[in-house]
Amino acid sequence: MTKVISIFNQKGGVGKTTTVINLSAALGKKDKKILIVDVDPQGNTTSGLGIDKRQLNSSIYDILVNEMSTANTVVETSSKNVFLIPSNVELAGAEVELIVLDYRETRLKNALENIKYEYDYIFIDCPPSLGILSINALTASDSVLIPIQCEYYALEGVSQLMDTIKLVKRSLNKSLEVEGVVLSMFDGRTNLSIQVVDEVKKYFRGKVYGTIIPRNVRLAEAPSHGLSVMDYDPKSKGAEAYEELAEEFLEWSEGEF
Repeated sequence: MTKVISIFNQKGGVGKTTTVINLSAALGKKDKKILIVDVDPQGNTTSGLGIDKRQLNSSIYDILVNEMSTANTVVETSSKNVFLIPSNVELAGAEVELIVLDYRETRLKNALENIKYEYDYIFIDCPPSLGILSINALTASDSVLIPIQCEYYALEGVSQLMDTIKLVKRSLNKSLEVEGVVLSMFDGRTNLSIQVVDEVKKYFRGKVYGTIIPRNVRLAEAPSHGLSVMDYDPKSKGAEAYEELAEEFLEWSEGEF
């Protein structure tokens, strides 16, 4: 049974794209077939998977605005079993263009219906904002995975994020749930990181993964090579952490079916 999961936090720089790419790659290595949908106009997931945004024949923009066939937009990535619906700069205008279109909140959900059962998991990389693109992602999803960085302002904006999830659940997607919370950019040398972990666990009782993603140079370097950290340096601490997260993710997720 396919599960559609939005990776969402309206704060930027929380490890959202890093989690999308590397959790997908780790699951792909476990023989799960993954589709990533990049609905962030910055297109960092697209370039981080080695896809040249300037050479695209079509993108998520064409699906949302021009109703292009979803199957014709999927591309292979350098990671085993990981496929992508890419994004490029055109998507920046979609927030305005979608406002006047019919079914503007459900266009992504409708587009995924024809292909969703070809994959085990579909991850939607959301923009760091609460606009119509994020609403489309949440409306199309079964659940939300929330990355939170282990830094001072970690919980700033989280109540607003949860309000948005509740609003979408109430009005557009009654089955939407929180899949889990991933703590990233952890530095065990600082008391602050340890305090943030405790705060987040109190706020999201029972929803925080035990695997915590550390600060890691290899994790930061991998996207510039168009590779996941598993493909760039499989023995790095970052790669090991995402492999552990993938195992825990599967235990939580597949236990629900």
